[in-house]
Amino acid sequence: MLHPHLQRVSYASSRRVAATCHRLPQPSRRLFSTHTAEAFLEPLRSDVGIACISLNRPQAKNAISMKLLHEFRECLGTAKYDKSIRALIIRSTTTGSFCAGADLVERRTMTQIQVAKFLSDLRAALGELETLPMPTIAAIDGPALGGGLELSFACDLRVAGHSVSKIGLPETRLGIIPGAGGTQRAVRLLGMSKAKDLIFTARMLTAQEALEWGVVDYVSSPSSSAFERAVELAREVAKSAPLALRAAKQAISRAADLSLESGLDFERASYEVLLPTKDRLEALEAFKEKRQPVFKGE
Repeated sequence: MLHPHLQRVSYASSRRVAATCHRLPQPSRRLFSTHTAEAFLEPLRSDVGIACISLNRPQAKNAISMKLLHEFRECLGTAKYDKSIRALIIRSTTTGSFCAGADLVERRTMTQIQVAKFLSDLRAALGELETLPMPTIAAIDGPALGGGLELSFACDLRVAGHSVSKIGLPETRLGIIPGAGGTQRAVRLLGMSKAKDLIFTARMLTAQEALEWGVVDYVSSPSSSAFERAVELAREVAKSAPLALRAAKQAISRAADLSLESGLDFERASYEVLLPTKDRLEALEAFKEKRQPVFKGE
């Protein structure tokens, strides 16, 4: 869902949104009360074309409640059709957090029907995240456990904070298995052997270990956060033509499902639709004039 304050023209008009994505609020200065959204979509005020879906349950380390999941899906629905977004970051509103997985406290109060619906909705949400047309980046500034790590697997790229020490899929120690795509996306991301190792042992990885395993793609420097590193990465992504980014993501994402020849045909079709676009013509003109292109997504 789009946070109601972000529908206003002036950000300065509200202290509740005085600190948006360009700066992570400190826990002692949290700007969103427990009565506000648990997940909301907001633009990165300092950079046109970059937006964030912010998880906002600091008291529970962003454990996925029914409310958070519902609002997260609303955010995804809005982002999907927002052509101004060139890169989307999934992050926490508070330092030292990302997503601690499903809310097990809430789970104990749920009926079997509610649990079944929650799992179905979570699966659908991560599928929607994975198929968003724009590149997505998970900024892992704290524990990414169970469903939290599965959420990051549904993103295109993952950045971990330098000091993060709990990244893993602990479900087998809880008598279950990863139930939001972990057994499937881990294999595609890490390979069969590493996926089995990660899940069978329920091991916890540090940020550096996660980088070595291929669970994350970047680790922030000791002096910066995962979110800050994710913003740097998003800025690099956002320099590219929006239509080209979307076409590239679609072609790459289909590669695993197609034979090489079919994949090449799909790539060619995706390439050809870009040739007559205004952005393609602008890129050629900018190259000729030795300047940076100004892309408009047209």
